[in-house]
Amino acid sequence: MEPTSFDLRGDHITLDALLKAAGLASSGGEAKMLIQQGGVLVNGQADLRRGRKVRAGDVVAVGDRRVAVRAPA
Repeated sequence: MEPTSFDLRGDHITLDALLKAAGLASSGGEAKMLIQQGGVLVNGQADLRRGRKVRAGDVVAVGDRRVAVRAPA
């Protein structure tokens, strides 16, 4: 399945904010739980840090849903 694109507004977004903004989590609490349980992959590796800075070129996955982060236009 092709990843969905997400365009940054600045140079980064935190992992929990990306999950909410991209629709991978319906709330901040759900994003926090997904991250803490190891259910979120960043560039193929589980990442347990909610505040991780996700930058252009990163790919975030939750289950079979993937989001490719792009630089601001």
